[in-house]
Amino acid sequence: MTSVQTSQVRRFGLSKSKLTTFEQCPRRLWQQTHAPERGEVDEEQQARMAVGHTVGDIACGLFPDGVMVDADEGLNVSVETTRHLIEEGHPGPIFEATFEHDGVLIRADVLSRDGRDGWHMAEVKSSARVKDYHLGDLATQVWVLGKAGLKVSGAAIRHIDTSFVLEREGDFAGLFADTDCLAQIADAVEARTQLVADARAVLAGDEPDIVPGDQCDSPFACEFRAWCTREQPPGPEWPVDILPRGGGAKWRERGIDNLLDLEAEALSPLHARVLEATRTGKPFHDMEGARSTMAQWGWPRAWLDFETINPAIPRWVGTRPYQQVPFQFSLHLERSGGTITHHEFLDTSGADPRRRCAEALVAMIPEDATIVAYFASFERGVLRELASQFPDLAERLMAMANRTEDLLPIARACWYHRDQRGSWSIKAVLPTIAALDYEALEVKHGGMAQDAWIEATDPSTDPVRKWALEEGLKAYCQQDTWAMVLLARQFSGQGSN
Repeated sequence: MTSVQTSQVRRFGLSKSKLTTFEQCPRRLWQQTHAPERGEVDEEQQARMAVGHTVGDIACGLFPDGVMVDADEGLNVSVETTRHLIEEGHPGPIFEATFEHDGVLIRADVLSRDGRDGWHMAEVKSSARVKDYHLGDLATQVWVLGKAGLKVSGAAIRHIDTSFVLEREGDFAGLFADTDCLAQIADAVEARTQLVADARAVLAGDEPDIVPGDQCDSPFACEFRAWCTREQPPGPEWPVDILPRGGGAKWRERGIDNLLDLEAEALSPLHARVLEATRTGKPFHDMEGARSTMAQWGWPRAWLDFETINPAIPRWVGTRPYQQVPFQFSLHLERSGGTITHHEFLDTSGADPRRRCAEALVAMIPEDATIVAYFASFERGVLRELASQFPDLAERLMAMANRTEDLLPIARACWYHRDQRGSWSIKAVLPTIAALDYEALEVKHGGMAQDAWIEATDPSTDPVRKWALEEGLKAYCQQDTWAMVLLARQFSGQGSN
């Protein structure tokens, strides 16, 4: 590299996140630096970052004697502040301790003294376990700390401990668990010098010519996917990736990307079924199989769907991180004579909704009802969680869980329309049977339902807006349970396609 190139490269500051981006795809880092306007806003990533900030604040709050290194006056000042704290013998922990080496700047989440000379660092994550990309983040920080002259005796991912139960409001002692990874990242730390040089070389050059592939989605969805694929020739209308359960991978390895180029004899019965329906345009429909299975269900039938919130940080006493807490359900109650009535529950007060939800279930669902859900293991899990929380209602709730039947296996075994494109999610199957449009709803999917509930429970939300959110939530959940009724009718031959 020439001296002119070197001076150009120096202006590209690097960080742990930028090096993680480089390891995912050099072209992504180049575009983030030189052409950020090409990217599409990822609202889910912004939401993850907001959760990460909250988790970080809680992790720091567990150490009231710690000191925060602010970045308000610039990162150069943060580096100097950190240096003074260490030289003056601050006992720690130091939050957002800031270091720089060779143009790579890092801010260590929690830096604590380990004995007289050593230091232990922890990278705080909102996940429940260590993920592969975390190790790269950690390696970059350990590399910079070592070059800055610190003796690193431990380097941990401080992640959420899902066994934690909130016992007192605001008391998060025990929320985190440390997994020390120092030995595991030794080779990655050693390789950081070359990685930094490679990243700088990419940033100093022309845009890398990298073909889109699996790296576009792992470990993060790339914001430049649309840009990078804009000039790619369209693939086949029916790619082999349609084959469920990853069935297309082996065919792509053999150079086959068009589903219609396959022969049924070379496929499993399920994949052959998908191929036949795709090739002919005629849906697969085992009406007798569906009818036989559903004939074993008792009456009345309670078509049930929950909406839940599963925050990383428990909101209510008695809950765990990422626990599915139901705030809403829709219920279509069908009698043997064909009469159907709709019932629903929604709590947007912001208080713990579990007790009211459990009481509503007991009040609305007859004791002898067969409960039907789509992917019923989820509904069973929610019912069992409620039963474990409320002993006085446990017998009824456990009975509901034990009487819950699943419509999804029937869909997989008895129905396939090529427009499902390999998926048996309720939103993939429903348009092949009925004209119920989720796109016309205010709330279109489960993620939006969680966002709507969070907004509705915010005390600052305008009452008119809150009412609109509640109506949107009700319409969405009601459509899910009515959709199950329509699917079951079609599968058993009581409806028309």
